Amino acid sequence: MYQKYKNVETVKPGGLELKDRLVGVQRVTKVTKGGRAFGFSAIVVVGDENGVVGHGLGKSKEVATAIAKAVEDAKKNLVRIPLNKGTLPHEQRGKYGGAKVFIKPASQGTGVIAGGAVRAVLESVGVHDVLSKSQGSSNPHNVVKATFDALLQLRDARTVAKQRGISMEKVFKG
Repeated sequence: MYQKYKNVETVKPGGLELKDRLVGVQRVTKVTKGGRAFGFSAIVVVGDENGVVGHGLGKSKEVATAIAKAVEDAKKNLVRIPLNKGTLPHEQRGKYGGAKVFIKPASQGTGVIAGGAVRAVLESVGVHDVLSKSQGSSNPHNVVKATFDALLQLRDARTVAKQRGISMEKVFKG
């Protein structure tokens, strides 16, 4: 699912204590010749609040079943995000469809300055101090995917040093 990102570490859900957050539930309608058929679509974010997070979509005739399906889907799409002392290693922009998300590390004690779907994703990752801005589309599906786009582009200092073939000291000097 995340082939376009380099160095993305996928995670198996076994042994993790995952907490799920419901981002949104929509009632959807299918118009047939016999009338309208109602169903529900749910988007959920799961994470261990320690760098592992995933998102999923579930659809069903009942809300509870849609949420359960979304949680199962999210567990299949878990990834590890590099964190730096409760915040992000660097600022990053993410985009998906019409949604744009900007996330920026913040000093300790700032808290999670984010709204709606962005907040759900960042809290599930385990970020405690971050500044964020969501622009464009406010569709929760696109905002969650834009936030994941930004998070999956993050790299910690060790990864940067390895990619450049230099020592950690040189990363911080230059």
